[in-house]
Amino acid sequence: MRFQGLVFASAITLVSAALTSCMVGPDWHPPRTPPTTRYTEEPQPRHTVNIPKSATAGKAQHFIAGRDITGDWWQVFHSQPINNLIETGIANSPNLVAAKATLIQAQENLNAQIGTLFPQVTLPVSAERQRFNAASFGQSQMGSSIFNLYNVAVNVSYTLDVFGALRRQVEAARAQVDYEQYELAAAYLTLTSNIVTSSIAVASARAQIDATQDIIKSLRRQLNIMRRQLKLGGVSGNDVLTQASQVAATEAQLPILEQQLSVARHSLAMLVGSLPADFVLPDIRLEQLHLPGTIPISLPSRLVRQRPDVQAAEALMDQANANVGVATANLFPQITLSGAFGYQALQPHNLFHSATEIWSGTGSLLQPIFMGGQLVAKRRAAIAAYQAAYAQYQQTVLQAFQNVADTLRALQHDAHTFRAETENEYASHKSLKIDEELYKLGGVNYTTLLIAEKQYQQAVIARVQAQATRYSDTAALFQALGGGWWNAGNRIRSIKPVLA
Repeated sequence: MRFQGLVFASAITLVSAALTSCMVGPDWHPPRTPPTTRYTEEPQPRHTVNIPKSATAGKAQHFIAGRDITGDWWQVFHSQPINNLIETGIANSPNLVAAKATLIQAQENLNAQIGTLFPQVTLPVSAERQRFNAASFGQSQMGSSIFNLYNVAVNVSYTLDVFGALRRQVEAARAQVDYEQYELAAAYLTLTSNIVTSSIAVASARAQIDATQDIIKSLRRQLNIMRRQLKLGGVSGNDVLTQASQVAATEAQLPILEQQLSVARHSLAMLVGSLPADFVLPDIRLEQLHLPGTIPISLPSRLVRQRPDVQAAEALMDQANANVGVATANLFPQITLSGAFGYQALQPHNLFHSATEIWSGTGSLLQPIFMGGQLVAKRRAAIAAYQAAYAQYQQTVLQAFQNVADTLRALQHDAHTFRAETENEYASHKSLKIDEELYKLGGVNYTTLLIAEKQYQQAVIARVQAQATRYSDTAALFQALGGGWWNAGNRIRSIKPVLA
């Protein structure tokens, strides 16, 4: 009899192996990749147009289909300040720390859920002192007695996962881990992309401020000349006032541009985990950025595996599918086996003797009969949740392909726009210089000169904005394609939550 209890407890695992060979509910199958070979309605051109009059913004960009994206794609801009900002952001971003901590939480919840698949073994040890009255058994003449009772036992309990409810719960927990992994990747991609685009916004604002200040200096020189001409009777007072108004109107653009610079600066401070008051803005200049001449374009069949938002949506589908299995399994019987083996004695030194052995074995089956429709309704709800997750996945895929198509077309249009703005700036500058000389000689009136000045101002600012847009949309394309996060494992693994 000494080992009968242990034999019973050990048999639980053997019995369960024969009874847990099936799982009800749908098995998970990843959705199919969209059957398309291109992103846009027309075949994507292999390169953008050439910009012959620009050296700083690069020339044509060539698209290389099927090439993988590196984990540090931002280095294509050849900007050390941007590289440093990204390294600082990865090290200090609270969003990344929160995403990593949430992933760890999901992993530990999965470990806990896996533990339910195994027998639960406990070792209760107790010592009890009682006063016993025999009158409770109808033996009042025996009086009462006081004694101690010592107990040591091993309890084993195991729920046979006959219909797979526990294993489906493990599937759901594992899908949650996958979801949090992709959420971490999405946070990483969003952070790095936002640092790049905010840096470009800083460079754009600075370039526009510099251009506006140069224009103001030119307008002021012209105003001083006109004031001297007024004294000599060469121009009218109205012309001088008009020029002064033009200077003031141009100066009024500076606070707007400086506000844009401040907003971009504060955004960068937040992204790298710094307070705006403590953040030292690096010297990022538009003319120092390199526009990549070659850009890798992932195949459409690879996009859904590269975009972390698509993969996260797929993980939610997987989880919803597992929950349907859980709800289905709950409609069937639940079988639980339990056993105990131990010793019980009045004196501690009498424990672990054959005379003090105690053991028990129990098997139970619980079959739902009438639950007021709860279980069936929960299964229908689980199916509806899966359908919603599938629809959300489809929407996310559509959004992903739209993002890539938009940015591919944007780069084409940006190149055309930048070429036009560059040529416009070049032509308007030459026209202004000619009109200035003619005005000095009396060949044109002041209205003609004023129009030329305004056109040149607008052309300079438009060229700077078009140049910055090329950089921003290039970064947006890398983000739309997934940003190569799958090649940035060391950077992502280096993110570690810390206790406050």
